[in-house]
Amino acid sequence: MTASIGKLNIRTGLWVMSGFMLYGFYLIYLRDFAPDKAAWIAGSLDGPHFEARLAHVHGNLFSLLNIVFGLVLLNVAMPQKLARYASWFALGGLLMPLGILAELYLGLSPILVVFGGISIFIATVLLAIGVGKGTATSKS
Repeated sequence: MTASIGKLNIRTGLWVMSGFMLYGFYLIYLRDFAPDKAAWIAGSLDGPHFEARLAHVHGNLFSLLNIVFGLVLLNVAMPQKLARYASWFALGGLLMPLGILAELYLGLSPILVVFGGISIFIATVLLAIGVGKGTATSKS
């Protein structure tokens, strides 16, 4: 079960990271090539432009965290229930950058940002506990 859970985090992390990389290319276009690039640069320190960059950075960071968590879940034998919860909370952490985008482009409440931040924190604590209780799996 842990292997399938770890693979889910890795696969999801890679796909979400790919999406946020594409979003980064869009931000590069806005900064360097768009007809109104000077206005975009002037407004990039706060407001919507800052939020867009914040979503890009956190999207890639939380995707990378899911990849790392998945690798840990694949390589450390820990209680199944703890591994499953750590995995799902790590995936839930992706709500933070997606929530920033939803807030920015759809005008939604920042509640997804809060849930995502709390979720990735809980995942980190659960994974730390699981690694403390677990043993490294052999690759022979």
